[in-house]
Amino acid sequence: MLKTADNLKPGEQGVVTQLSGTGDLRRHIIDMGITPGAVIFMRKAAPLGDPLEINVRGYGLSLRKTEARCITVETSDEHVIAAKLPKGKGNGRRMRRHGHKIRAGGESQ
Repeated sequence: MLKTADNLKPGEQGVVTQLSGTGDLRRHIIDMGITPGAVIFMRKAAPLGDPLEINVRGYGLSLRKTEARCITVETSDEHVIAAKLPKGKGNGRRMRRHGHKIRAGGESQ
């Protein structure tokens, strides 16, 4: 299904099929690595919907909705995955070592 990048839901991804913008805006999008064939993963949107946080080619970007509207992506049900969002300090990760809980920073409890 074709849609623009501003219509992706958090945790959804799509493959860039077309860039519509002209001039400086198009060049700006291409300079960020968003080209046809690139995979875009929607991480999250700000509370009021602008800006959007996406991952492209292994790095994170923030895009305004006006920029995201210029990016057409193809999505499918196979591309919907759960978003793994950070949860405060240490990202909420804990590791178990020898029966003790170890925080991400290395402190034991």
